[in-house]
Amino acid sequence: MVETIFAVGNVVILPFWGLMILAPGWEWTRRIMRSPWVTASPAVLYMLMFGALALGLGGGEPLDFAAFGSAAGVASLLGSPAGATVGWMHFLTFDLFVGRWAYLDSRERGLSPWLMGPILFAILMAGPAGFLVYLGVTASRRSV
Repeated sequence: MVETIFAVGNVVILPFWGLMILAPGWEWTRRIMRSPWVTASPAVLYMLMFGALALGLGGGEPLDFAAFGSAAGVASLLGSPAGATVGWMHFLTFDLFVGRWAYLDSRERGLSPWLMGPILFAILMAGPAGFLVYLGVTASRRSV
């Protein structure tokens, strides 16, 4: 089940990233990405995995929420295929959320799709770093 959820999570996000990066000006891309529901699929997968871990389903102990208070505790929570999948679904959900926001914001600002393609790819691959690049680009354009 864990490998299936991991694989499904990877697949469900790709069409949205493909639309934003490869077809940013297409009317259907704008229509689809305007919906906040595009992030629902990975969020549902996250909730399924998190709920299973929290309840101790799948043979493990229920989550020790106190473990979130230290790096070692978080490492122990993520140190299994199920824990890694929960973390991965978290990343996929929020990277898509941020990418969607940057895409929509960039369209309102009239930023070039040639500029945004690499930035969106950076958000996909290294979420916070790509987000900071986008903030830097938009800040530098305001000050010019």
